[in-house]
Amino acid sequence: MSTPPALRLAGDIAAQFQHLPADEAAERVAHHITLFWDPRMLAQLRALAGAGCDPIVARAVTLLGAS
Repeated sequence: MSTPPALRLAGDIAAQFQHLPADEAAERVAHHITLFWDPRMLAQLRALAGAGCDPIVARAVTLLGAS
């Protein structure tokens, strides 16, 4: 089974911030998603983020809220 694109892309973004503390990395991932992602991509990510998801991505989704 392949990784869904939204989850893969979010993981790629999170990998760029691995050198930072987890909270700061999640904030940066959330900021990037806010600036550059289409709302449909964010909705897909929200639906997929959970168990088995990169912890930084999961935290970023939480920071983005449910709006």
